Amino acid sequence: VKLNGLVEGTELAEKSLEEIIKTSTGGVFNNAAQVWNHTFYWNCLAPNAGGEPTGEVAAAIEKAFGSFAEFKAKFTDSAINNFGSSWTWLVKNADGSLAIVNTSNAGCPITEEGVTPLLTVDL
Repeated sequence: VKLNGLVEGTELAEKSLEEIIKTSTGGVFNNAAQVWNHTFYWNCLAPNAGGEPTGEVAAAIEKAFGSFAEFKAKFTDSAINNFGSSWTWLVKNADGSLAIVNTSNAGCPITEEGVTPLLTVDL
């Protein structure tokens, strides 16, 4: 609701949430990115889900981290050491490689060219 009020009557009102994030700063960016981040986070959750991934995701994780167990350890360590209001992400880079990245406050990986978020945890 706050974001709607911030963009109402501006050129941003007709833009997608992603476009607003990529082209705005300050309060508009903070509100838009937090809406996007939280929506992405909730969409990462599912009832009765869990366990190790399969298929292409499993293969990519094994290639990047050696094993799912090693990925979990590194992702957990990264999240535990990410201070304050922040996010830990598993992202796919433009070259197809996977990486664990941390952002602070409303930081959002979609602001980086060629980066696709795959998983996040809200800290």
